[in-house]
Amino acid sequence: MMKVALKKINLKSYWLFLLFAFINSASAQQLEKTSLFKSDEILEARLDFSIKDLKKSKSDTIYHTTWFYYKNEFQQWDSISIDIRARGKFRRENCFFTPIKIEIKKKDREGTLFEGNKNLKLVMPCLNSKGNNDLVIKEYLCYKMYEEISPYTFSTRLIDLTFTDNRNRKSKMYHLKAFIIEDDKQVAKRSNGKILEGFQVNPLFMQDSLAAMQDVFQYMIGNTDWSSVMQHNVKVMLLPSRLKVPIPYDFDMTGLVNAPYAEVKESMPIKNVRERHFRGYCRNKEVFEYVRLKYLELEPSLYFALRGVENHLDPKETLEVENYLKDFFLLMKNKKRYDENISQACRKIE
Repeated sequence: MMKVALKKINLKSYWLFLLFAFINSASAQQLEKTSLFKSDEILEARLDFSIKDLKKSKSDTIYHTTWFYYKNEFQQWDSISIDIRARGKFRRENCFFTPIKIEIKKKDREGTLFEGNKNLKLVMPCLNSKGNNDLVIKEYLCYKMYEEISPYTFSTRLIDLTFTDNRNRKSKMYHLKAFIIEDDKQVAKRSNGKILEGFQVNPLFMQDSLAAMQDVFQYMIGNTDWSSVMQHNVKVMLLPSRLKVPIPYDFDMTGLVNAPYAEVKESMPIKNVRERHFRGYCRNKEVFEYVRLKYLELEPSLYFALRGVENHLDPKETLEVENYLKDFFLLMKNKKRYDENISQACRKIE
């Protein structure tokens, strides 16, 4: 009986070792980030366009040309011609500052900080109100925390943005926190992978450990506005190994960000975004136990990510985020609560 028990323990340990080895070796297989995303230093920039004109255009193929001014590595002002359009149906309809899709021609980006980046996304605050910059910083924090969790992530760069809204008679200037997000095709290029556009993805064909890590990440930040199957706020990438891995994005509707406009769908069994609800799919118990232990191991790194942005946050917001994370880790340290709320609350794969 002792030999059988020992064999089971060794097999379980070996399984967990394989999961750990896969995630920790994956980042070594990636190409380097472009120069724009190699630094975590805040990029100082200026941008001007007409919000009204940008929102007026409903087509995703019509771009407006403007100039993006930024401080280069020598802290001197430089500029680059960019084409922009509004993106995001909800934000375009409900936000004062619309999020931007940026396209940069090859001849314009070569030899600049933006070399290697044909397309980018620019996230600005949604609302023109008190605390709008805190919301942007907290969404940016979600991206930085996911970098600690998975090697397959969108690179981001924080920006101190002076934005001028060009109006007919009088322009208005705003000082905003914003951030740039790497294009999904660039993420795929770094990993020698391919983004699966327009596909419904069977959860059975996802790499188990990374899929479960992503599912629990969404639970940690209080997000229910996502689906890896339908690729809603999650891109799915096919790796050269034929494994499929999730890459989440758009976190403004999360409990961690806690935006005043955030809401949950009526179909969800929760009343507000601060409540957590697990929407991940069921995996075998070894995978879920690996995920629990891995998050406990990553706890210091996730708090360190928060320390990296707290100078840009209102102290009350920092404390609120810290307490929200503490509640999550208290659950992760309690095996019974973890099983009740996550591993046994999972969605069955049919």
